[in-house]
Amino acid sequence: MYEVKELFDGVFLIDGKVATMNLIRGRKVYNETLVDIQGIEYRLWNPYRSKLAAAIMNGLKTFAIRKGSSVLYLGASTGTTSSHVSDIVGTDGRVYAVEISERSMRDLIDVCEIRHNMLPILEDASYPERYAEVVKECDVIYQDVSARNQAEILKKNSRFLKKEGIAYFAIKSQSIDVSKHPEKVFKETLESISDVFEVVERINLEPYDSMHLFAVLKKIV
Repeated sequence: MYEVKELFDGVFLIDGKVATMNLIRGRKVYNETLVDIQGIEYRLWNPYRSKLAAAIMNGLKTFAIRKGSSVLYLGASTGTTSSHVSDIVGTDGRVYAVEISERSMRDLIDVCEIRHNMLPILEDASYPERYAEVVKECDVIYQDVSARNQAEILKKNSRFLKKEGIAYFAIKSQSIDVSKHPEKVFKETLESISDVFEVVERINLEPYDSMHLFAVLKKIV
């Protein structure tokens, strides 16, 4: 008998493992485990494959993604985490999935073809003006981008985020400056966006990811 606990709107803990309700029954995205409990199918959410799942496992308190939310996802890759976000926002929500890699985009498009609340956008997130006609005002920005200018990318894309909207920012210290201690990189990065965002939470992702900081931010302008 499974023990199911709802952590947030659409996010569950099943026998100690984080999960979402599968929007497309019977379909997997990254060979995740599917579990049927009383006629409801859940997808177990691997925290070693998803920084958002890792943050949840490590005590994330602020969860702004819910049914009907509009989410701008920067760095969607092949759709691992963004597909779980798709589960959460449901058919009334929208996930704008921006990815720069053509190889990753091929897999992402396969995911989006069956998940109609996901819109794939093959583009460089450094140039949000290129998809400004497509993306509407969003409740949440989620950014997981391997780039030296991560902070600049987030600030540029904040144009799409409603005031007091939440941004989830996976800061990758090694992509920014390998010569500095990660904590110094995290501090400098958060200071550089302080004119647009205030820090709500800081979450270490160990043991799931090293040299990353998961920052929860609120838009203040």
